[in-house]
Parts: sequence; C-alpha cells; structure tokens
Amino acid sequence: MSTPRKAPPSRLGRGLSALIPDGPVPTAEQAALRTLPVEALEPGPFQPRGGMDKASLDDLAASIREHGILQPILARPKPGADGTYEIIGGERRWRAAQAAQLHEVPVVIRDLGDREAMAAGLVENLQRQDLNIMEEAEGYRRLLDEFGLTQESLGQAVGKSRSHVANTLRLLVLPPEVRDLVANGVLSAGHARTLVTAAEPGRLAAQIVARGLNVRQAEALAASQSRPKGAAPERPSRDADVAALERDLTERLGLRISIRHQGKGGEVAIRYRDLDQLDGLVRLLSGG
Repeated sequence: MSTPRKAPPSRLGRGLSALIPDGPVPTAEQAALRTLPVEALEPGPFQPRGGMDKASLDDLAASIREHGILQPILARPKPGADGTYEIIGGERRWRAAQAAQLHEVPVVIRDLGDREAMAAGLVENLQRQDLNIMEEAEGYRRLLDEFGLTQESLGQAVGKSRSHVANTLRLLVLPPEVRDLVANGVLSAGHARTLVTAAEPGRLAAQIVARGLNVRQAEALAASQSRPKGAAPERPSRDADVAALERDLTERLGLRISIRHQGKGGEVAIRYRDLDQLDGLVRLLSGG
C-alpha cells in the first residue's frame, strides 16, 4: 500500500522567513555594502510611510552632516533599468542625505521580487521609532493581510509583543477623523484605545480635544457616555477596579476583555476578531 503524500507546509504563520529566506534587513556582515551616488537611487513603490515631516528631515540632515549615515539604505536593482536602484528601506535617510549635500550614500543591495521587497520595506520601517501609531497599525495590517502572518510571528519580526500588535491593530476600527487626530499627534494612542469601543468615537474625540482631557479622564468620559440615561453610576471603587482588571487582561491576552460583576458572581467575555485569534486563545486555555 502506498503511503499518502503529505501536503506541503503552509506559508501562513511562519513569519517573514517564509517570505525572505535570509531575513528582511541584512547586516554589513550578511551582505556586501556598497557606496552609490544619490542619483542612482529612487523611491521604491512599497513605501509604508505617510508624508515626511520637513522639520524632522532637517534634523536628520543636520545629524548626517556631522556623523554621516550610520545605517545603510536597503535597495534592489530596478527592474528593466540598469544602474538604477529602488529604495526598499531608508528613503528618509536618502532624502536627508541630499539635503545634507552628500553625493554618495552607503547601500545594501538585495535582488528581491515585489513581494519580498514589500515585506522587507514594511518591516524595516516598523522597526524604527519615528512612525506614528496609525502608520504602524497600517503596516501591521498590510503584513497580516498580504503575507498571511500571525500576530505572534509579526510581533517577532518587528520586535514587538503580540499584545502590542493586537492593541495597535484595534485602532484601525476608529473613524477617519479620529485616526487623523491620532496620526497628527493631537490625540495619543492611549486616548485612541479609549475610543475604540465607544458608541460615538468622533464626538467623544472632539470633547477630549476641546477639554484637554488626559487618558484617565477620557476613560471616565467614555464610561459615562455608555450608561443609559437615568441609570445610576456604579460604585466608583468597584468600577475602577474592574476597569483596571479589564485593561490588564486585555494587554496580557491581546484580546478585548469585558467583565460584568453582579453580586457574588458575574461573567467574563473575550472578543476575537478572526479564527487566528480564536486558535491562539484555544491553545492558551488548553496549555498548548
């Protein structure tokens, strides 16, 4: 009797190694470092960043004048254009180098296809500290949707915890006007997380901005807006304890946790967005 052939392993959930065999951004020891004229480079088509702030570019240009470019630019040969290279990671450094009037820049060149170049560009940018939280969330979403990564493998690829990835992704459910406030720094990520489950996040965001509320005050405002008219508020001490426990469990599990305590008992509700999150929860509860 012939042995049935095993199906090939799925690429899903295997991290970026399933997409880029040697990792997204090689070090100087892993790949040849070259120096190229700035005019030999051009922006690639997979840039995950939004607009680049002129003031921050000027600051980076000043640093480059004094110290040079400390991290090489990652690029690939431009298809069909000999001698020209598309930037995968480091467009901001390239633009600042031009502002600093550098004629040449250090470059690591890798011959990547479109799919690999997109993954490498996203990860290179997500590992940086100057993305705003909405750019970070959009980058996570693209990697999950277009490459089939799990939240855990994505977190490993960008050096973040799975709960951080999950909580950041939740911000994408906010309406566009609120996301713009967060992207522009008017509201913090903490404010935004408070608004994720609010019935009218846009209206509450406007109140938070107008009144200059901190995150704790914003949480209290959102809680008061969610109570039916005429309903008596719960005891502040218990409400604060329950809310703190919900936040702690949500952060630890990376899933939205709701606790309803009545008398001596109550219930705990765990919300999951997709089957991937459900599978992770089942493994956690079963000790796998």
